[in-house]
Amino acid sequence: MARATKPKPKRRNKLKIRSDDHVKVTAGKDRGKTGKVLRVEPTKERLYVEGLNMVKRAVRPQQNQSTSPLPNAAGQLGGVIEREGPIHISNVILLDGKGNPTRVRIERKSGARVRVAKSTGAELD
Repeated sequence: MARATKPKPKRRNKLKIRSDDHVKVTAGKDRGKTGKVLRVEPTKERLYVEGLNMVKRAVRPQQNQSTSPLPNAAGQLGGVIEREGPIHISNVILLDGKGNPTRVRIERKSGARVRVAKSTGAELD
């Protein structure tokens, strides 16, 4: 009989990529493309990039906006829609202010956590 294991305590994931950052995809069907981060899900380690990893979803017609999965969908017709799908955080790299890919390190400046580009040393925040 298998031994019951305790669930591991969830640790808080602190990601170095945030919403509104510009990233470049390094792996997958959209490799080489760049875009702006729309949303980050730290617990799943995934993010949504504007216009990349588009997936098709079948949507039922909606009568009112409160039950719709889409914004501005009051009285929307049903059908197949395209929207951004999640990309794992390991498959993207952050772009600095000049558009060059860079890794990120965290530095402390007067008690604040600041993101710094490893390649140039420039602050990203």
